[in-house]
Parts: sequence; structure tokens; C-alpha cells
Amino acid sequence: MRMPLRGLLLSLPAALAILAAAAGSADARRAPPASSYHAVPAASPQGIAHPADPGPGPLKIPNAALEPAGWDDLDGWAGDDHARAFATFYASCRPIVRANAFRAESAHVHAVRGRPVHPASPVPSSLPGDARPIRPALEQVCARAVTAGRLEPEAARRFFETNFVPLRIRKLGDSAGFVTGYYEPIVDGSRFPTREFTVPLYRRPHDLVAPGVPDGGPFPNTGRALRRTASGELVPYYDRGEIEDGALDGQHLEICWLRSATEALFIQIQGSARVRLEDGALLRINYDAHNGYSYVPVGRVLIERNLVAREEMSMQRIREWMHDHPEEAKDVRRQNRSVVFFRIVGLNDDTEAIGAQGIPLSAGRSIAVDKALHVYGTPFFIEADLPLASSGSQSFRRTMIAQDTGSAIVGPARADLYFGAGDEAGRVAGRIRQPGRFAILLPREIDPSAAGARMPLPPDKPVPGMVAAAQPSQHAAAPPNTAPEEPRHPRRYRR
Repeated sequence: MRMPLRGLLLSLPAALAILAAAAGSADARRAPPASSYHAVPAASPQGIAHPADPGPGPLKIPNAALEPAGWDDLDGWAGDDHARAFATFYASCRPIVRANAFRAESAHVHAVRGRPVHPASPVPSSLPGDARPIRPALEQVCARAVTAGRLEPEAARRFFETNFVPLRIRKLGDSAGFVTGYYEPIVDGSRFPTREFTVPLYRRPHDLVAPGVPDGGPFPNTGRALRRTASGELVPYYDRGEIEDGALDGQHLEICWLRSATEALFIQIQGSARVRLEDGALLRINYDAHNGYSYVPVGRVLIERNLVAREEMSMQRIREWMHDHPEEAKDVRRQNRSVVFFRIVGLNDDTEAIGAQGIPLSAGRSIAVDKALHVYGTPFFIEADLPLASSGSQSFRRTMIAQDTGSAIVGPARADLYFGAGDEAGRVAGRIRQPGRFAILLPREIDPSAAGARMPLPPDKPVPGMVAAAQPSQHAAAPPNTAPEEPRHPRRYRR
């Protein structure tokens, strides 16, 4: 039975209210009928029900519109490679389960040592300060996934359909979500500067600080970054032009040298790379810090200056233009004042890039999402028509797992698709800038009726004849605007 309000543009409270009023079905692949829905804990593969952890409160995704969906409503769901999707989900679940076990062990140790731990209090399953109920619910699903181990395609499909509920998601006011692509560059380089390799990649400078971050601590990928002078004063850090002109010379921060500033720029945009050194060794580098300036896409600069047509724009087209116009390219690059610093994460390691969740990404299955809104390990089903080949669009209908983030990735239905490493992956990723439909797979442990129960009832309908008396005076002050429009965030680097 199709939902009576299918197709309406729903805000989050409205969508959750509909879910609260909808009924469950024995067939997990069907959208529930519109009566008396009650979420029940999903059974484990052995059929043992796990009690639901209600978490800190109902699901809240700011600035998101949600719409109930059934599995049959997801175009291409039945034809997806569910075994591969589950393998990627399983990879995300392992560190989640380990972290939960570590927290449980820590709580036990504290109790043994006599620290005040209430015996009836459950071990907190979400990270401190994280009020999103999807995290503890996802932890319970992950525990079942780790227990299940490797699954064949049909069993993997049943796992998703048993443990999750699909929910269409998009940004309020938008008709669809938006996807881009990213990859890990593989470039040639040298440990030392030579005639061929003249452009350095830098590690994090010692005088670079982020407010509120201890020295040497993990550096955020957004926000302010400052330079601490010899006198202890904090001032803005050097921008791209100053660094290219030698502001960091003599500090011995160079990790390696590349052939061109364009290669360095694209590695900074992607956030990681493999550098093939002169002796054949493969150096793995990853994001470590940034200099505090907002990222300005060089493609936008080229379009605004009428140097490249908008319809021609891609990463490959930017590379070609910069190669053909080296002097003009210097000024275009410097319009993007932001610079990324790196750290070495491996040598002769040919595994996939490490995402922000701390695990290797899966080409074609991992996505970067807005980490302020979504939890790592959350599955999304994405429907889009993408230029995966050099000519024409191809159908892209896949379950993708949130395993990475990026400061340019902002919004509830915004994803960067990871395509792997190397030139071919880069060519594909560089063509991806398309709309797409998103469905978040919500753990069934989250009872949407919790949100509906908290929604206030509408005011009583006024009695005829009393409406005029209830009208405010024309001199009365207008109520304040309690819901200002949320400001847009500037695009920034991925990680």
C-alpha cells in the first residue's frame, strides 16, 4: 500500500510524525500502511531480539526534509551488489564495536577501582557530547553485523532490510541531493629537490595552532588556524602566495618534492596521495592540518574570468589549462589562499586511502558526508545518473557507506563518492557534479514515534464570532523571527 502523502515535501517533524502514525508490516520490503506504527527491535541473525537503546532523544537532522519510503521505492535496490555493500558496512562496524567494547571495559575498570559508577546505569554507547540517537542504534546493528560475518548477496540484502528502514532525505528547499567525486592521486616525486622536482609538499608547521586544539593534537579540517610568533602573539598564518614565495623555507618541513604546483594543488584538494619516489618506494601521505583560509575553487575562478566555459569544467580541463598557461595559472592558484599540510602514513602501502573514520576506503562504496549531521558507518542508498564513462551518463544505484568527511561536504543530502586511486579514478571523479536522490537507511532501533509523541497538539479551533476578538491590535508588536535562515557554508577542502 503506497503512503497517502508520498511525494509531498516534508520537513523533519512532519516526516517523523507520519512515521509515528504508520504501521509496521511483516514484509520488511514494503512501505508500512498508515496506521498504528510501533518500532520493534530487529532480531539478530540467530533470532534473538536485542533491546533498543533509545539514545538521548528522537532523531534530529537540521535543515533536512525526510519522507518515508519502502524498499521497493528505491530504484535499483533489488539489483545492487548487496554482498559488497555489506562488506563495506562490516568494515565500518568493526571499529565501532571495538570502541563500544573498550568503553564497557573502561566502565568496568572504574567500578573495580571504586570510582562512582551506578550499577544500574548502562554503559554510554555514544561518544561524549553526541546527542544523535542514530549512534547507539547503529552500534547495535553493527554488533549483529560483526556476529554475522561475511554474507552472501541474498543474506546481505535480508540483513539490510531487517535492520534498517529507508527514509528519503534532502536539504529543505532542494528537490534532490548533490554528489561529487574524489580519488587518491598517484604521482611521481623525489625526497630531494632536483631540476625536475621543484615543488614541495609540507608537513604541519610547529608554529601552526588551532584555537582550542592542544599542540600536536588532531587538527580540525574547518575553522581558524593561526601562527604563533616568537613573542607568543597569534597572527593569521601564511597564505598560498606567501608559502609559494618561500615563507616556510629553512624550517625543514618538506616531505617530498613534486613536478608542478598544479599536482600539489590537486593533492591538497583530495586530502591524500601516494608519491612514487625515485627509488621506487611508494610514500603515503594524508591530511594533517590547514592554514585557516577558506577554500576557493580554482574552477570557479576560471569560469568567472571567462577562461574556461562552465560546460567544459572538470579537473582534467583545469589541469590542461594550467599546463598551457603557466604564468596565468600562478595567479589563479593564489586566489585559493588555503593550503593543506600532510603527514606520512605509510611506505610501500598500496591499500586504499584512509578515510576520516580511520579505516581504508572502498572504491565505489565509500562516501564522504557532513560529519556534523551524519554518523560514520551509516548506509545511504544513492540514485543518480553519472558520467562514469567519457561519453554519456550511466545509471548509478548503490548502497554507500559514510566513512569520510570533507569541509566542502555540507548538508544532509551531500556526498563525495570515492572512486579509488590513480589517473583513471581521477578522470572519473573529476567529471562528477550531478544531482542525486538520497535515502538514509535508519536503524529500526530508533522509534520514530518518540518524535511524534513530543510534537505539540495544534491549538483549539476558535469558536465562530470570537475570531475578531482574538485579532491583535494593529499597533501590537510583531512576533520575533525565531527561525532565521541558516547561513550557507563556504566550500572547503575534503578533509
